[in-house]
Amino acid sequence: MRAFVFPGQGSQKVGMGVELAEASAAAREVFEEVDDALGLKLSAIMRDGPEDQLTLTENAQPAIMANAIATLRVLESEFGVKLAEKGACVAGHSLGEYTALCAVGAFDLATTARLLKLRGSAMQAAVPVGEGAMAALLGADIEKASALAAAAAEGEVCEVANDNDPGQVVISGHKGAIERAVALVKDHGIKRGVLLPVSAPFHCSLMQPAADRMREALADTEMGEFALPVFANVTASSVSDPDQERDLLFRQVTGRVRWRESVAAMHEGGVTHFVELGGKVLAPMIRKIAGEAETASLISMEDLEGFAGSL
Repeated sequence: MRAFVFPGQGSQKVGMGVELAEASAAAREVFEEVDDALGLKLSAIMRDGPEDQLTLTENAQPAIMANAIATLRVLESEFGVKLAEKGACVAGHSLGEYTALCAVGAFDLATTARLLKLRGSAMQAAVPVGEGAMAALLGADIEKASALAAAAAEGEVCEVANDNDPGQVVISGHKGAIERAVALVKDHGIKRGVLLPVSAPFHCSLMQPAADRMREALADTEMGEFALPVFANVTASSVSDPDQERDLLFRQVTGRVRWRESVAAMHEGGVTHFVELGGKVLAPMIRKIAGEAETASLISMEDLEGFAGSL
């Protein structure tokens, strides 16, 4: 069994999608449709930068999605590999869950782009710049990270945001609390804490204003039937019901990204091959979670050709 997975924020870089757009009309059509949906030449920012514009959350989120969907469309149109025929399920890391939903037909491309633009701007606006922070805890499991977060909070928000793999957990919250947590890592048996260069404290309770905005937007957004089930971030379990998924996307804004548990659940359910579309971020995590599973990261035309030839 095969799962197709989609990367989250941090996988963006200037030049993303250029090779695909030059090689395939299918990719160009994706980027053009996203540009039209947003009323913004996002494809030009993806191609040429500047990097600080691409890194803006409201640009990075739809850009990462567009790149991954372009990769999928090229795989389907140029190489005849249909996701619904070759996959058993899909999943995405944080914003990647929206990409996964687009890939299985729950949202059309234009709707996905507009939702992610709103999600990015809402998350950025939820907390004034400088008041929040995030840190990666290296050599930490979920139990150690949770204990550290509780110890460092001191009345402020300090919560586990991402449970990425058995040795990497990300915490999020007020800047002071996160800095205290980084200073306390050794006391909790954690190898290292690294402050992340992010503009807001994602996936913690400080994001509630953004969650409220997304609940309103999602309530007004039609969702189609899923061609494949989606493993949701906040439950680490399979979802096929649009109403249930709409609620989970709302909860995802403030909730923990349970990526380690999601991969483990897919693997325990029989998935032996994980295929990452549009990035090379998730595959290393997956190998740490499900070491015997095979992984592939598809970015270039060469990657896509090699994968299609292996089927």
